[in-house]
Amino acid sequence: MILLFIDNIFSAKKPVISFEIFPPKKDSPIETIYNTLEGLKDTKPDYISVTYGAGGSSTNRTVEIAHLIKKKYEIESLAHLTCITSTSQEIDSILSSLKENDIKNILALRGDLPQDPAIAFPTPLHFRYASDLISYIKSKGDFSVGGACYPEGHPDCESLDNDVINLKSKVEAGLDFLITQLFFDNDKFYNFIDLMSKYGISNIPVSAGIMPVLNTKQIKHITALTSATMPKKFLRIMERYEHLPEALKEAGIAYATEQIIDLLSWGIDGIHVYTMNKPEIAKKITENIFNIRKCITN
Repeated sequence: MILLFIDNIFSAKKPVISFEIFPPKKDSPIETIYNTLEGLKDTKPDYISVTYGAGGSSTNRTVEIAHLIKKKYEIESLAHLTCITSTSQEIDSILSSLKENDIKNILALRGDLPQDPAIAFPTPLHFRYASDLISYIKSKGDFSVGGACYPEGHPDCESLDNDVINLKSKVEAGLDFLITQLFFDNDKFYNFIDLMSKYGISNIPVSAGIMPVLNTKQIKHITALTSATMPKKFLRIMERYEHLPEALKEAGIAYATEQIIDLLSWGIDGIHVYTMNKPEIAKKITENIFNIRKCITN
């Protein structure tokens, strides 16, 4: 099995195209993810990332699915790893499992605070920040480590400048690449890249996280969880097609495609599509990207 470090993929091509999926719920069979992967394989992404449940609720499934992506589908995988409730011994165990399953790429995250009050935190905390986890992973093995960044600032941070200062600490801890939180206003992303440069963060590839909005429930969920700005153009589209599900779905894909066209013209390092386990959406966006690039090269 060929092991590819994602930072090397960024060095070899531009843009890097990747997708994000999430494991089935604990009470659902693992096989339910197969249809998603079958639908994604023909799009030939550069890698697929697999999310990680709060409090480690899907740890084993993340590793299992990441291994399946590599072994069966011969696509590089990126395993998410959170740390806020973990001890160093627990992280060691996960890193060993990743190595045993030929997983060489990790997205290192602090993680959201778990909603389950029964989950105990180590005292003292072994990993207070993502930077703690990043430096720990780098000290323990040969992994390519990615991190998250927030074009409009992390919801827990008091200002965008402070958030970028914190990001610099993560980069200095050993990050190899970055993936952004979703955003709907490309100007926010471009301003963020300028701010990164201002604080001396410039030699690390950044993938833009794009989520096509498909229904009004999803919009409400996004606005509740993130600080993503909804541009007037975006809001007009959502309002116009709010009660027309199929039209809203197509409009959401079209808006995401328009974002990507603009990002490609800017020279983006990578596009990371949040698929919501809907391969048909990823397929459509990939076709759009392919057609755009084909027109450019011709």
